Amino acid sequence: MNEAVPEAFAEALRELGLAGPQPLRGSPLTGGVSSDIWRIDTATGPICAKRALPKLRVAADWQAPITRNRYEARWMQVAAAALPGAAPRVLGQHPRLGVLAMDYLPRHALWKQQLRDGDAQRDTAGAVGRALSRIHAHAAARPALAADFDSQAIFFDIRLDPYLLATAERHADLAPQLRSLVQATQAQSITLVHGDVSPKNILVDGHAPVFLDAECAVWGDPAFDLAFCLNHLLLKCLWTPAAAEALLACFDALAGAYLQGVDWEPADGLQRRAARLLPGLLLARVDGKSPVEYLTQDTQRQMVRGVARALLRQPVERLGEVAQAWRQGISR
Repeated sequence: MNEAVPEAFAEALRELGLAGPQPLRGSPLTGGVSSDIWRIDTATGPICAKRALPKLRVAADWQAPITRNRYEARWMQVAAAALPGAAPRVLGQHPRLGVLAMDYLPRHALWKQQLRDGDAQRDTAGAVGRALSRIHAHAAARPALAADFDSQAIFFDIRLDPYLLATAERHADLAPQLRSLVQATQAQSITLVHGDVSPKNILVDGHAPVFLDAECAVWGDPAFDLAFCLNHLLLKCLWTPAAAEALLACFDALAGAYLQGVDWEPADGLQRRAARLLPGLLLARVDGKSPVEYLTQDTQRQMVRGVARALLRQPVERLGEVAQAWRQGISR
């Protein structure tokens, strides 16, 4: 598909010096509920450009300021400094129009698709965990970066409220626990957090990950990133049941590799926060504002609720305990 590029994209690229006056053409890309994303052909080759939407494409009323991709561009630059190649190269960001331009990476595989196809490799999961902890360590050692990520209000609007607080409205008996998770997450200002570390936002080149879509970037609790990604590996056991054991092995590999790289705080404390947050995120992906699209059967959703609710009532200290509860739940 090759079509005229929306005017906001064309205007932004021209003002950023990435395109000339000639009409621009390209193809819309799929995959996000929060942005319009295009591959755009320029005189120097294709680039990827995205524009944040003021209202996300979900059934619930979910709005967020388009200024968030300013923080995304900054996250990508920090990540690339921490680990070259860990994020696409930023070509420019237009604050007024909310357009971010970056390298287009057509030859990379999408980790979500690999997992959907049952290709769940421990080496890839371990590489994701190592890369994420390296980015967190790099930023934690540079606390002056916090001033560039004063985006706590955006993080609340895009993550804490639609996930945990919206879920609390559906599960009133667990509202104190879910609200406590919000407060605990907000209380930690430790390092640069991506906020959406999901297989749909991770390209892989061999086993090396490239992180995308850091619109939720904030200076906060690194346990959120770890729990958020591990949450997806658990849920995908229901999407691709034949790969469940391989996915649980990926869970262990990612968590283990990540925790080995934690040098900015005691790893046990971070693991404890992630283990307590993870059940809340599990429940949020069936009863929050952004339910995962692939859990289409009520029996699947009920299984998630059963495991998550039990762990919220009786929190555990270690991520392996969450995985064990999940293994027992899916085997019933």
